[in-house]
Amino acid sequence: MEARPLPGHDTAGRDTVDDDRADDDPADRTTSDRGSPNRAESRSGIPPTLSPMLSRLAEERATGVLTRERGVLYLVEGQVVHAESPATPGLDVLLTTRGALGSDGWWEAVSEAGADRRVGRFLVDSGRLTAGALELCHLGALYDAAFFTLGPSSGPARFRYGVAHWIGPVRPVSVDAVERETLRRRDLLHRIWPEPGTDTEPLVRTGRAVDSTLPPRQRTVLDQVDGERTASDISLVLGRPGFHTLVDLRRLAAAGIVTTRSPTITSGPVPTGSVPTGPAESGPAESGPLSSGPDGSRAPEEAAVTPLSPVSTVVAQAAEAAQASADPDVALLRRLRDALEAL
Repeated sequence: MEARPLPGHDTAGRDTVDDDRADDDPADRTTSDRGSPNRAESRSGIPPTLSPMLSRLAEERATGVLTRERGVLYLVEGQVVHAESPATPGLDVLLTTRGALGSDGWWEAVSEAGADRRVGRFLVDSGRLTAGALELCHLGALYDAAFFTLGPSSGPARFRYGVAHWIGPVRPVSVDAVERETLRRRDLLHRIWPEPGTDTEPLVRTGRAVDSTLPPRQRTVLDQVDGERTASDISLVLGRPGFHTLVDLRRLAAAGIVTTRSPTITSGPVPTGSVPTGPAESGPAESGPLSSGPDGSRAPEEAAVTPLSPVSTVVAQAAEAAQASADPDVALLRRLRDALEAL
């Protein structure tokens, strides 16, 4: 649900950024605000800050919209009143997909009350939603989008003063509460499965048999894994909060049922390295890799080499993959881990 201009209303003064303004114009303040998972750690015992810029805005009780790489946060007097991220369905999708509200009812509210920024109030006053149902769904969407918005980013953040969302006031949430919930969710995901690749990369099934006791919600998510869809894609297809989908996918990954789609490493004999082609020098042999000669024949010294065990073979494959690419095959590394644990 984007905060796009409403039909028949001129919003250029509120929804666009004047690039010609002075750098210190508060209506277009840009600053670097790169997030990092490491910011959850605090050496001084002070509560972690996911976004220093957001904390400053809360302190000054600012009103406007904070735009980060993966979403936006709307503030009113320093509190978060709305959030959106392309990584998770918006409030409109959550309401209509679950049957709480018809699509026609939603767009009627946008048409009738969007210009006054009172869409939420209209839904309640018209009897289409109870106040409690709207508040509950809105808070869920807010925390969900804020989780992705406050995730690690590689670009600057921008805050524009005075911008308001047309959903209107529902229930404001303090910045501290939003950040605490975001950190709690990060910790939960890490405890389920520590590899974050399942959150953003295309997913595939591993081929492992699915237990009949698999919860229906996880089975519904698994049915959408096709080698192309990411977690966000699956959330949009199902009309389900993005974070809930991440939880289910990490549990499926921890069970060995799904994994990230990785480049295929060509199978074949494991290379054994290289050795000098000339005569061997007397004395103890130097430790190091051995290999074939230039004509493809194996050097005499290699004949006494002990055949690689299955675990050693996996180790060698992992080393080869790591040298060939800065992004080693995750599935291969998992097999390496399993092999080592089996020793």
